[in-house]
Amino acid sequence: MKMAYKVSERRACTTFEFARSVVRYESKADPQTALRMRLRKLAMARIGYGYRRLHVLLWREGWRVNHKRVYRMYRQEGLGLRKRTPRRRRACLKRETRPVASVKNECWSMDFMSDELFDGRRIRVLTLVDNHTRESLALHVAQRIRGMEVVEVLERVSKEHGKPRTIQVDNVLSLESSTFSG
Repeated sequence: MKMAYKVSERRACTTFEFARSVVRYESKADPQTALRMRLRKLAMARIGYGYRRLHVLLWREGWRVNHKRVYRMYRQEGLGLRKRTPRRRRACLKRETRPVASVKNECWSMDFMSDELFDGRRIRVLTLVDNHTRESLALHVAQRIRGMEVVEVLERVSKEHGKPRTIQVDNVLSLESSTFSG
């Protein structure tokens, strides 16, 4: 702010109601670079370990440090483990990217969705989309969608639009167009 508005430190601190000591503070604490380097090295060697286990390893090596200090350094070094994703969300996180289609009918995507009506009955929807044109080729709605119905929808759409080279199911499984007749 001092540089942007060309005001003194005192005026800038008064404007934001900061004490000047907050701005001028310089830590006199030892940076403990040797401990930081050892912590980083241990974390790289043992990827699944959190700060508590690393603290135990450091303690066994003779580093007499508090677990709170290890935690602070662990966070400052950016070594925090990612929290595990819940099981119910694993499938959606590991999906592959949609293949880039350069021409029409090169790749289609097929997905199944379900919903519940106001009276409790379930409905299912088979969606078929061309990846290049982003055109919805088919929406088949039924209470149950059997394999024969999927084949019938694919044959009907392939007669109208021609066969694709590949069909991606749920962005996971890729099928060659020779796998269905039509």
